[in-house]
Amino acid sequence: MTADRSGGSPPSSDRADVTALLGREPFTRFEVVVRCPFGRPAVLLNEPRDLRGRPFPTRYWLVCRALADAVSRLEAAGGVRMLEADEGMRGHVLAAHRRHQEVHAGHRVAGCGDPEHVKCLHAQLAFAMAEGGTPISEWIAERAGVRWPDRCCLDVPDPAADA
Repeated sequence: MTADRSGGSPPSSDRADVTALLGREPFTRFEVVVRCPFGRPAVLLNEPRDLRGRPFPTRYWLVCRALADAVSRLEAAGGVRMLEADEGMRGHVLAAHRRHQEVHAGHRVAGCGDPEHVKCLHAQLAFAMAEGGTPISEWIAERAGVRWPDRCCLDVPDPAADA
C-alpha cells in the first residue's frame, strides 16, 4: 500500500480533520506523517506524552476510517493470532519491534510491547506506512482488503457519529 508522506508542518485544517476522524479532540500534539490520496490525514505521529503530560503509547495512529475499519475486521477475525502464527512473518515482526525501539529511544510503544507477540494491527500498519511500507503492512493489507476508498472518509458521513 503506497501513500504520500506528509511534507512537514500541518495545514490548519489538519486539527479539524483529525478531530472529525477521531470523533473527539486529539489527546496529544501530532504530526500528519501519511496522507491519503485526497490529501487528508491518514497516519499521525503523536508526541510521546499527552496534553496533560502523561505517557501516550500510541505513537503512530491510523486515522483513515476506511483503512482502520478494514484492519478492525481483520483483528476481529483473529488477525493478531494469525500474524503471530505465521512463521514466515516472525523475523519481520521482530525487526519491527527493533525498529520501534530504535526510533523511540528504546521505549516499547503500541504494537511492539513484547517481541514475541503482536499487540495491535492498526499500530503495525500505521508504523509500516510511516516507514514507507514493510512486509507486515503488505501482510495486513492483503488479509484485511485494505485499500484507499473512492471518496475521502471525511466526505462520507461517519455512521458512528449517529450512534
